[in-house]
Amino acid sequence: MPQRVIVAEDNYLLRESVRRLLEEGGIEVAGVCEDLESLLAAVDADPPDVVLTDIRMPPTGTDEGIRAADALRDSHPEVGVVVLSQYAEPAYALALFEHGSERRGYLLKERVTELEQLVTAIEEVAAGGSVIDPKIVDALVAARMRRPQSPLERLTPRETETLGEMAQGKNNAAIARSMVLSERAVEKHINSIFSKLDLSETPDVHRRVKAVLLFLSEQGS
Repeated sequence: MPQRVIVAEDNYLLRESVRRLLEEGGIEVAGVCEDLESLLAAVDADPPDVVLTDIRMPPTGTDEGIRAADALRDSHPEVGVVVLSQYAEPAYALALFEHGSERRGYLLKERVTELEQLVTAIEEVAAGGSVIDPKIVDALVAARMRRPQSPLERLTPRETETLGEMAQGKNNAAIARSMVLSERAVEKHINSIFSKLDLSETPDVHRRVKAVLLFLSEQGS
């Protein structure tokens, strides 16, 4: 069965171009919207597998895509959201993943013309995974390089190795098998990582995503 997608984009020409492109890629476009209110109403009426949304739409033209993703996490947690942005804006990406990376993706609009990548991202998010544009990681790298010292330098070699395993999307059981450790030992390493990265007061899923994004940005550098 093809993935069902609702497209939210206030620019008519781009919206129709995305619709045609997705249909060429075997994706069923269940609806199109041009603002936040109509998007949320469309999902309520007939939930799709994934929402593909511009990050800036009416009414304010600021962060409607992020707000939609947050609202749908509560009202329709089974619906994936892929946010499209014209620019590499790490702050928006971090806001999107703030409450967890499951069923969330952040791509630059230039990927819209790359049908295979766009379809792959939609399928990955629909399956419960996450996608982040490589250029966003590059932007995170640049941001990290402007800072005097990386908090990752506080980690022991074993903790750094554990964080590298986390960055591959592995759960604690998989990390334990890979590193030949008990799950309890892995949990201790992860809790120490969170503490050293000053993430001890945030929810577990948020901490995991933030730690991995930081690791990926520094690996890129």
